Amino acid sequence: MKTYPKESTPPINTSRRRFLRRAGVSAASVGLLATAACHKGEQIRVKPNKIDIGKGDMSVLNYAYALEQLEAGFYTQLIQTPYSDITADELALFTSIRDHEILHREFFKAALGANAIPTLVTDFTTINFSDKISVLNAAKNFEDIGVLAYVGVSNQIQNKDYLTITGKIASVEARHAALLSNMITPGSFSGTDQVDDIGLNKFLSISDVLYRTNGFLKTKVSAIYYDYQV
Repeated sequence: MKTYPKESTPPINTSRRRFLRRAGVSAASVGLLATAACHKGEQIRVKPNKIDIGKGDMSVLNYAYALEQLEAGFYTQLIQTPYSDITADELALFTSIRDHEILHREFFKAALGANAIPTLVTDFTTINFSDKISVLNAAKNFEDIGVLAYVGVSNQIQNKDYLTITGKIASVEARHAALLSNMITPGSFSGTDQVDDIGLNKFLSISDVLYRTNGFLKTKVSAIYYDYQV
């Protein structure tokens, strides 16, 4: 009987401090998040099965944290219940992507500290994990949305350190997206659904992204300040 690796917490060498240092972000600047919640109108609002991210830099990081929770949850499910004809190479690729998403998720969680939104409950019942095409299409969808989301939110970020780290994470998400697109259709790694006619990545607003992702979440995410409410 085959066994597959399960999610685990990041090892000590990927701790918050080392992650920040290697990412080029100062721990002191990330510590500014501790006072961000005190700014009027920036508080997150939590209700049963519903969260609003508020506004300001903290809301943007919580928005990213929500997306990384979704992606990490998807790949964790995929590794635990892979499609029957998955190859060793495919399993290795998905495991690597899963580990990236877990690191991204844990980074945002640690950086936000007490200001982080709660753990979200995912809902992947519309995805057939026993079917390779269903899995690949879902994975591509999540990665494409992730890239579009990071690009779209960049003009909302005030702190340059936060902009730096989200840019670095977005570049990894783009590598995932290109790989998955090419696995589905060889040569489609920079398709017109993602890259415009002058070679720039397209983007989505916070409201557009949440509209596309809330269907995969039992814990719904709102962004009233950015004109999206559930």
